[in-house]
Amino acid sequence: MSEAAADVRVLIEKIAKWMVDAPDEVFVEQFDDGVIELEVAEGDVGKIIGRQGRNVRALRALLNAAAARARKRYTLEVID
Repeated sequence: MSEAAADVRVLIEKIAKWMVDAPDEVFVEQFDDGVIELEVAEGDVGKIIGRQGRNVRALRALLNAAAARARKRYTLEVID
């Protein structure tokens, strides 16, 4: 895993832990094809998604900005 890819994973993990009530249950896994899976507690999924999907859309926008810098494409999937 490259340094930029690790930074993106850490960025998503830190932001997600800040957003949820159970930060110990936040797990982020990155795959080679650019998919980043964000797993949170069942009660925190709504906080990650946000009203009308605003929070998850903002997380994906951050990923797109990081992707432009790293010249790679990332996809964020939220798993409960």
